Amino acid sequence: MTKLILTAAAALLATGTALAHDYSVGDLVIDHPVARATPANAPVSGGYMTIRNNGEEADRLVAGTADFAGKVEIHEMVMDGDVMKMREIEGGIEIPAGGEVVLKPGGLHVMFMQLEQQLEEGAELPATLTFEKAGDVTVTFNVESLTQIREHMAGGMDHGSMDHSGHSN
Repeated sequence: MTKLILTAAAALLATGTALAHDYSVGDLVIDHPVARATPANAPVSGGYMTIRNNGEEADRLVAGTADFAGKVEIHEMVMDGDVMKMREIEGGIEIPAGGEVVLKPGGLHVMFMQLEQQLEEGAELPATLTFEKAGDVTVTFNVESLTQIREHMAGGMDHGSMDHSGHSN
């Protein structure tokens, strides 16, 4: 019985460690970067995280690169009349001084485009995020299902079935 309890406790600790990962660059903390798992031959995936700015000056997430994607852009989902559309954000996302920005499904996100491989649940993929003031930071995106991502973040829309132009597939 004791062995079973210890095994369960160890599994919970290991899961907590795997789920909670964050990175720092300058005054910024990037918490739990995740990428959405994709079906075979999917051309895009979203990247999500929370970015906190502990500094006294705003900064901006302006770019990204990843070996597994031919292109990385900063995107947002917006309503255009009755239609939800995805578009690139020119100039990136401001991270306000003393504040935070949540990148989540159905809102702001990193868009991994021209995928060179299927993003399989459980994979850990490195990417570099570029901030205007803090510079570059390499983070590991844990690949998770949409259900897992939503468990860690406040809801959002499923946009994985949309192509880059915002049209449903």
